Amino acid sequence: MQTTMQTMDSLESSMRKHPFLTGLNPHFYHYFNECASLQRFSAGQEIFHEHGQAGIFYLIQRGKVVLETFVPGRGMVSIQTLGPGDALGWSWLFPPHQWHFTASATEPTELLAFDAAALRDKAEENRDFGNELVMRVARVLLDRLQGTREQL
Repeated sequence: MQTTMQTMDSLESSMRKHPFLTGLNPHFYHYFNECASLQRFSAGQEIFHEHGQAGIFYLIQRGKVVLETFVPGRGMVSIQTLGPGDALGWSWLFPPHQWHFTASATEPTELLAFDAAALRDKAEENRDFGNELVMRVARVLLDRLQGTREQL
């Protein structure tokens, strides 16, 4: 039991330090904490696949993740590389909840993972939390668009 409590304390500590959650209303941390887990991926391991069901929201703790998309006639094209402090994924928040890119670890990677359905449910129950969540994810979307623009 102590190991579980230490793990939960460690997850909460990691969440509070992550840039995506900087400045979050302290009353909202428990929403994230209730559905958090730690996931690890090896170099080359796929985290999620384009058009797959988007059921998890990730915050990168360590490592690097490449976002790619399939382009007919060209194959997989790298869009952006993300690292520690970045949020990974936004498709989980908006219907039809399918990934728009493929994400793979380019080196050993550690991610805070949050159950997307649980976060969406909490956002429905508490509109203030929902607004805060959407604004933070909108910033991620803006960053991805800027990254894509730079690639083009």
